[in-house]
Amino acid sequence: MTKAPGIVFSGQYRLNGNLLFEAAVEFPAAQWTCLLGRSGVGKSTILRLLLGFDTGGTFDGTIQATNALPLAYQISYMAQSALVLPWLSVLENIYIGACLRGGKPDIDLARSLLGRVGLSGHAHQKPGTLSGGMRQRIALARTLFENRPVVLLDEPFSALDAATRAEMQELAADVLQGRTVVLVTHDPGEAARLAHQILVMSAGKTRSWPVPDSVPVRQIHAPETITCQARLLDHLRKATL
Repeated sequence: MTKAPGIVFSGQYRLNGNLLFEAAVEFPAAQWTCLLGRSGVGKSTILRLLLGFDTGGTFDGTIQATNALPLAYQISYMAQSALVLPWLSVLENIYIGACLRGGKPDIDLARSLLGRVGLSGHAHQKPGTLSGGMRQRIALARTLFENRPVVLLDEPFSALDAATRAEMQELAADVLQGRTVVLVTHDPGEAARLAHQILVMSAGKTRSWPVPDSVPVRQIHAPETITCQARLLDHLRKATL
């Protein structure tokens, strides 16, 4: 894996001719940035723009990695749904990307990553026999298998129960160390725990939000975590589109 770059994002995005948002931000190298805001403000659109996907609108601006390499080839993506293929085994789901590209998968690496996410004993099971949290672990291992320096996460833990969500937050923070991570979330508590940088989107604007002085991953019940979470929630409740 190449050294993780930062990402400079600056411009305006319009949908059906109307301004949805404008932003001039940098996603710091090897740190977690959490994007928050009410539904419809453009959080997932920013991820799609970073990925180079079609968004149905127009973007006027610049998106550039600080290492000057093409960004699209440096990104892996993890969605809210695990998107596992039910007819493949857990292990096969990890290295499916290499197969689709016509390459020879590194099965030893896939097994190692399964161990890292706590699924070594389930390599040959089908995903349908596993819990939602375990399927998200498969998705995380698959993301790691791609070995890209930039990782985009679109609410990957929001469908999980509270205990499993907390465990997955901690696991992701551990295994994604050294990568530039952009996490879209609706959960102020998740951002308060994980973020080195918090960006709040509302009413077409994007603003930086102060994070606690302590280093992520922060304890759920730490006073600075609770204070950050509460202030973020108050702000989001008052925000209007």
